[in-house]
Amino acid sequence: MLIINCCTRFHAPSSIRISVVRRRTHSQTHSFCCFGHENNSLAKSPMEQSNLSANTVMDHPRALTDKINLIRDAGPSKFQVIADFDATLTRYRVNGLRGQTSHGLLQQGNAYYDAKRQALYDHYHPLEISPLIPVDEKTKLMEEWWSKTHELLIEGGLTYEAIKKSVADSSIAFRQGVTELFEFLEKKEIPVLIFSAGLADVIEEVLRQNLHRTFKNVKIVSNRMVFNDDGQLVSFKGKLIHVLNKNEHALDMAAPLHDRLGVDTAEEDEENANMKKRTNVLLMGDHLGDLRMSDGLNYETRISIGFLNDNIEKSLESYREAFDLVYLNDAPMWGVLELVSQLFSTEAS
Repeated sequence: MLIINCCTRFHAPSSIRISVVRRRTHSQTHSFCCFGHENNSLAKSPMEQSNLSANTVMDHPRALTDKINLIRDAGPSKFQVIADFDATLTRYRVNGLRGQTSHGLLQQGNAYYDAKRQALYDHYHPLEISPLIPVDEKTKLMEEWWSKTHELLIEGGLTYEAIKKSVADSSIAFRQGVTELFEFLEKKEIPVLIFSAGLADVIEEVLRQNLHRTFKNVKIVSNRMVFNDDGQLVSFKGKLIHVLNKNEHALDMAAPLHDRLGVDTAEEDEENANMKKRTNVLLMGDHLGDLRMSDGLNYETRISIGFLNDNIEKSLESYREAFDLVYLNDAPMWGVLELVSQLFSTEAS
């Protein structure tokens, strides 16, 4: 890789600066960016800033600046965040190994069924990440995978106690900066809608055990389990949600992170109605299909951020064309936190 043109800077709203470094590989030019702000308490060390910049790709900085202006002018009351969970909020690799997902961390306490679910993963995961399979064909494969996995969870007698133990024993980990991002958004009363093809009950337990607190502005849109009086899984609620159809099940299936503590139905309906009025969106995902998470929402301005964790050489071109920003190599969440904190840094809490 050769670095050319050194660094191009231009001004974004309220002293936001976006630095762009263009790198050329053969006939392709990649743009790498970072966000900077004078005297910003969120700034990382020079080494961390350098690492983040080197793993950030942006094709159209001017277009991103226009979106930043529009969202900032509209204010936080018109803004919401939509995020995938596995390999987006969580790390793709932990201690050099593939990190666990909300599906993969489950141990049913039955080696036979655990092995069968692992066999499904070994077969379908390479198909999931392959850039060579058309979306329509891949969608059918994902439906097969998820349906078979859910059947095994029910057949194998999964219990809620097993979920809690599985999370406690797992290696699943959030990206650095996720807690700080959630805290900032909660302070600004900006809702976070977490879409996941995983398991809502597991995600809630991961959040409880790893972040050690709940966030009232967080909603989970995922496959939700139904347990009997003995705490054993008997069915799933609603339609199947997999990696390529998460747009179809937005607020009608969303449940608040604190739902087990009890919520008022009327308040929940009001929250859902207010969510639809938030027409500016920050969307984060690790699949091209995640871009469809905002389908069905009548948004005005959307900033999309993609986390490209694997198959980088094969997939980079499609990601950089589809997303406004792309983070490579399991990058932390500091860049996203920097962006949203500067979008609304002058707003009253």
